[in-house]
Amino acid sequence: MNKYYSQSKWKYKKRYIGNILKTVIGEIPVVILTGARQVGKSTLLQNELMLDDWKYLTLDNFDVLEQAEEDPLGLIFNYDKLIIDEIQKGKRLIEAIKLNVDKGKGGYILSGSANMLLMSKISETLAGRASYLVLNPMVRREMVEESRPQWFVDLFEGRFPEEKKYKLIDPFPFMLKGFMPRIMYMENLENILRWWEGYVATYIERDLRNISNISSLTDFRKVMEILALRTGNLINQSEIARDSGVSQPSVYRYINLVEVGHMIVKITPFFPNRTKRIVKAPKVYWVDPALPVFLSGYYNLESLKKARELGGFFENLIFLHLKVLCELMVPKGEIHYYREVNRKEVDFVIEYGKKKIAIEVKLTDSPNYGDTKGLRYFMGEYPDTKSAILIHAGREVKRFGDKIIAIPWSIL
Repeated sequence: MNKYYSQSKWKYKKRYIGNILKTVIGEIPVVILTGARQVGKSTLLQNELMLDDWKYLTLDNFDVLEQAEEDPLGLIFNYDKLIIDEIQKGKRLIEAIKLNVDKGKGGYILSGSANMLLMSKISETLAGRASYLVLNPMVRREMVEESRPQWFVDLFEGRFPEEKKYKLIDPFPFMLKGFMPRIMYMENLENILRWWEGYVATYIERDLRNISNISSLTDFRKVMEILALRTGNLINQSEIARDSGVSQPSVYRYINLVEVGHMIVKITPFFPNRTKRIVKAPKVYWVDPALPVFLSGYYNLESLKKARELGGFFENLIFLHLKVLCELMVPKGEIHYYREVNRKEVDFVIEYGKKKIAIEVKLTDSPNYGDTKGLRYFMGEYPDTKSAILIHAGREVKRFGDKIIAIPWSIL
């Protein structure tokens, strides 16, 4: 595997979002920190905040959960600063927190592995009172303790990183292993596979049951596996229903549940020009690029490199890094894709206010001018685009035009 995982065992790595969290808790009464299970939410809170004057509670504790259900106001009465984990289980507790906040009492950090913005009861109750932060798996620069790349923000001003050759970083081990903090230091491939096997089982058998009742876990697993094979592609629920043998209403419900559980992210199309015949279905990506690789049955580098879906898996790796960088911006950058009915497309379009950049992803270590065809078309349609970026698996930063540049994935 990659040498970046062989450093001193279990050393905490600072997360980029930590500084944002410290800033927000001083100004906003409720901060909701969400993210998939095992991305490091509790570890972040314990390592990057001064918690001496904060009380920590988790609704995984049955006694705490019982009081949250029967006497929520009593549970939070004595605490001015309170961290509550697994908050998605405590709907009555949310109402009590709202009452306290409206009275000017307390400060709260609420953490959970469900997407609170998609859970209508929570989002409606705390509307106007809460700031939402999402913790993602670690990105490579966090793993090697490098600062966030300033040049990414510069792209929105038309400024590019230095044209030079960088160290070659093989993306395949990252696609197989993933970016979850818990497995950062694992070297043994069998143990990595066991970890992902347990992760999927825990999500289906435990977390999913906390969100909704599922009549057939087997059908749900089928839908997850078919979604994995469609990584980086449009979601067609009719096709998924046909291929899985699961009814279309169930497929629709299962996809929503996977999204609520932070397992997938759907991105919408970019279409400011209403006269264009733009594809409107969302594209799907996973919280960690290793998850669709595992669900698709690729358990070693040899099989992964021959995978028909390899381009989508690499695209998912890039998506994770772009998502993290966009969520560090204020306000957040919005990620879309662009595709016309005639198949002209660009993998990602990122909007930041009125500014935008276009991004194409190619799994090649030798990018060429032909790889920029989609970018050149997009720039022709939208000449106000600040930058067009070709992200590849090589090591060289290379210009292909006034606004078009190729960069290696590793410098993300």
